[in-house]
Amino acid sequence: MFELTGFQRDLLWVIAALDRPSGQEVMAKFSEYVESINHGRLYPNLDALADRGLVNKGQRNRRTNYYEISDEGLELLEERRQWEKALVDLEVDEPSE
Repeated sequence: MFELTGFQRDLLWVIAALDRPSGQEVMAKFSEYVESINHGRLYPNLDALADRGLVNKGQRNRRTNYYEISDEGLELLEERRQWEKALVDLEVDEPSE
């Protein structure tokens, strides 16, 4: 979990939220929340995630690949979620009157 960059973890979340998105769809969704990202940053990171087995990379057609979260990727996201929850409890108590 800690070997990934923050950007790569964010990409995993975006891919998990979409149904077999293309790189362009990942880029568009990611750009809804942060500044736009360029191809030179996106695709090497998508390939790194695929190489690590965290996403499955397939081909829609000769020009377009799709990405889907793998079981290992989902497991990593769940481990991360549990780690964050154990580390920081963000529940806010109601003020007493």
